[in-house]
Amino acid sequence: MNQLLQEQYERLGISPEVSAFGEKIEASLKQRFEEIDARAEYNQLKVLKAMQDNRVSAECFNTTSGYGYNDLGRDTLEKVYASCFGGEDALVRPQITCGTHALALALMSNLRPGDELLSPVGKPYDTLEEVIGIRPSNGSLAEYGITYRQVDLLADGEFDYEGIRAAINERTHLVTIQRSKGYAPRKTLSVERIGKLIAFIKDIKPDVICMVDNCYGEFVEEREPIEVGADMIVGSLIKNPGGGLAPIGGYIVGKKECVENAAYRLTSPGLGKEVGASLGILQSFYQGLFLAPTVVSGALKGAIFAANIYEKLGFDVVPDGSESRHDIIQAISFHNPDALIAFCEGIQAAAPVDSYVTPEPWAMPGYDSDVIMAAGAFVQGSSIELSADGPIKPPYAVYFQGGLTWYHAKLGILKSLQKLKERKLVNLDALC
Repeated sequence: MNQLLQEQYERLGISPEVSAFGEKIEASLKQRFEEIDARAEYNQLKVLKAMQDNRVSAECFNTTSGYGYNDLGRDTLEKVYASCFGGEDALVRPQITCGTHALALALMSNLRPGDELLSPVGKPYDTLEEVIGIRPSNGSLAEYGITYRQVDLLADGEFDYEGIRAAINERTHLVTIQRSKGYAPRKTLSVERIGKLIAFIKDIKPDVICMVDNCYGEFVEEREPIEVGADMIVGSLIKNPGGGLAPIGGYIVGKKECVENAAYRLTSPGLGKEVGASLGILQSFYQGLFLAPTVVSGALKGAIFAANIYEKLGFDVVPDGSESRHDIIQAISFHNPDALIAFCEGIQAAAPVDSYVTPEPWAMPGYDSDVIMAAGAFVQGSSIELSADGPIKPPYAVYFQGGLTWYHAKLGILKSLQKLKERKLVNLDALC
């Protein structure tokens, strides 16, 4: 590391010892980072072609209000998303407030009383428990007579194919497959594995709807789940595809019927996709999507950097430092609440926004334990921006993701390590 750069890191509170350790790890990752850059180039060209093919114009950035009839920018953006992700149709709206809302919308619009929902990959993300009715909540699927069944993964992380076969019945109408790990110590599912699972399910019951929760996975690989058989994919614009610029929003891409059902649920029967004003934020949606492949590549480098740093220090990391990557999330189990809290404090201290505040655990809605969350972001809640969070319960795991640039992600990891070093929770003496 050159002297000027070292001085800058020191001004940001990074000791020479921590910098040297980080530099050593980064040097070992050169080839992997080159592979990530090549994948980002492919996905960048894919997005660019989708925008060209669908004739994105300056007029697409014009604002609409009221009903939003004939909103050229909104309708064109949905065509771009359908092209990018391989679907027949898409719903991309600021009226979808977050990923959980998008998933709830997809489920509630495509399930009917008497249907059964199946998760063949274990328990879904915490915030979906109340949507489904695993934990009672007003308006849950359970209140509408929709039952739920799940098949846990096997101890080695593989699908329990026999258990899935036994679980599928005449009432099974929709299968939900969560790509990312959530707050679970399992591996993220690759697009290839998702494709094999869908093929198995469709062989048993061809008419079942296979939905993939695509949150945190967009543009990490060259292919998306629809390309391997998914009927519907769902995600948030304040995660990967928003590129850090989208201030709100979610998307549903897939079969035309599935998307239409979602549109009728979002607005009203008889109205569907025809209404929903864009309110002047379409430019950020387009720009964010255009930048997303590059932004995701930076976040991915940060996740791999973190995995290798903390694996070297003896902590449990998922994925490990050498595994192939299928989302941007890095889980690190500290088995110590103080280390979890120190890590999050470091991420917050590295932020461009609210770097001077200290995150504290709190009873966050939708979770069954206190959660600590570090997120000094330009868009509140954006998890494509550098952030970290984790529940204050064993194994005291932190879930790290994001970084609009690789350099910011790198600083965040070094800052987290600095906090742990200062509190004597790690020892670098033998590693630098």
